[in-house]
Amino acid sequence: MSVLVTQQAPDFTAAAVLANGSIVDGFQLSSLKGKKIMLFFYPLDFTFVCPSEILAHHHRIAKFAEKG
Repeated sequence: MSVLVTQQAPDFTAAAVLANGSIVDGFQLSSLKGKKIMLFFYPLDFTFVCPSEILAHHHRIAKFAEKG
């Protein structure tokens, strides 16, 4: 698999948890076109890896904000 960082993501519709904590069942990526976003996937709900990855991103939120 090639590296996809900085590449345009294909449009999709899926359930999503947004930054404000709201859950959207029919989130469509194209609704954020033109905005800077961080698209984050994790391997599987309710595994030992999931919480640690999410917490790692949360602890670095200021760094993401710095980068725009």
